[in-house]
Amino acid sequence: MSEQSRVPPRQRVVKTFPVLSINGTPEIDIAKWRLKLFGLVEREIELTYEQVRSLPVVRKEADFHCVTGWSRLGDVWEGVWVRDVVALAQPKPEAKFVMVHCYDGYTTNLDLQVLLEEGMLVWAVNGEPLAPEHGYPLRLIVPRRYAWKRAKWGRGA
Repeated sequence: MSEQSRVPPRQRVVKTFPVLSINGTPEIDIAKWRLKLFGLVEREIELTYEQVRSLPVVRKEADFHCVTGWSRLGDVWEGVWVRDVVALAQPKPEAKFVMVHCYDGYTTNLDLQVLLEEGMLVWAVNGEPLAPEHGYPLRLIVPRRYAWKRAKWGRGA
């Protein structure tokens, strides 16, 4: 696939990783950080950063597109599949959508099936740990969705 065919209409390719956030970058104490899964699940869970990192690790190349008009191509993301995390909570059959909550107060919603098929919780990009302004400790990556669905500083869903 050609590079240009991977770029959505009216987007430009950038080499740097722009920083966009609604409420600035939160300061997160990793010792106190928790990821909570609740709602339409059989079992509500709360995971530490170490528990998330102990799940099977995956690396995936995926382009990154922002609704503000820029794209980055070929980034390699490292983390865990969302489906592996969600399986620990066992979603109920009636669960169809997910609301993702972030430490800065941001929320975004996603179709559960899309999230299970392609979602990742990542802690590194291109072999480097995520910088705080890009979502450390965990950022949600959903490759076929624009960046406003790729929530930074995840804390629960």
